[in-house]
Amino acid sequence: MANSHRVAVLALDRVMAFELGTPDRILSSAVGDDSARLYDVRVCTLDGGPVRTSSGFAVLPGHGPELLAWADTVIVATIDDDGPFPDVQKLAEAFATIRADARIVSFCSAAFVLAELGLLDGKSATTHWVLTDRMRERYPKINVDPDVLFVDAGRILTSAGAGAAVDLCLHLVRLDHGSAVANAVARRCVVPPWREGGQAQFIERPVPDERDLSTSEARAWALANLDRPLSIDELARRANMSRRSFTRRFRDETGQSPAQWLTRQRVEHARHLLEATDLTVDQIAQRAGLGTGVSLRQHLRAALGVSPSAYRRTFRRNGFAAAATG
Repeated sequence: MANSHRVAVLALDRVMAFELGTPDRILSSAVGDDSARLYDVRVCTLDGGPVRTSSGFAVLPGHGPELLAWADTVIVATIDDDGPFPDVQKLAEAFATIRADARIVSFCSAAFVLAELGLLDGKSATTHWVLTDRMRERYPKINVDPDVLFVDAGRILTSAGAGAAVDLCLHLVRLDHGSAVANAVARRCVVPPWREGGQAQFIERPVPDERDLSTSEARAWALANLDRPLSIDELARRANMSRRSFTRRFRDETGQSPAQWLTRQRVEHARHLLEATDLTVDQIAQRAGLGTGVSLRQHLRAALGVSPSAYRRTFRRNGFAAAATG
């Protein structure tokens, strides 16, 4: 793995086992055209010795703090927010060895570690929604966003809890290697391929009554027909529901209105086409059901703050865009 992106996962005392294993599970599933792994993921601790997990067992790492200087990306895994806080002096000494061009990532409560070191001052960041008020009060120099899955602030990225660590790892793959590789990782790991960072952390979703019908088949049909106009009434008929029942059930199941969900799916499909084809902006807009290139530009700028051409250039630079199709 000589050319692999090097990832050091820092396990602190009372680390959460799920998030500790997430980088290896997700990033190590990313492979190139030659089937070689694109990431070399290793675990370390501040002294090279074992640490306790929050689940009652210990982790024996393969490395000590010297791994941080080796890494292209350093990930601090979630720690028990009720447990003892790590030794700040040891943290500062270890983090001082991280290269200036290396990425630093935190999952959930590990954002407090970055905050304590001053790495988040003046930046936007997030953590688990239960902890955001505590972070805002303790670290007033940080712009704490309680409503998002993750925040990409450039060199430093932070995520919310548990599943959001998966989303952030997939985001890293997408940044480094494009959506085709990230989608392949998601399929291999059987997780959703893309939940935008700005998606809400917490959505009230009452458990559906088993007697109620689902909107899943209508959503699957819509995804296969994004190139055509789709009305709520048509989708409701596909689900054998009234418009009112369909809209209510749809929001319960997705956390969004049908119109919001459709727009998001159209934009995501357009992003994939920008990355993986040489179609013109107008052709992509038509295939994604956004009508015109002007409409696509407006939607992409609203979602990501960039133009289609800038988005395409960014991902083409990674060298993973597919050959032209259609």
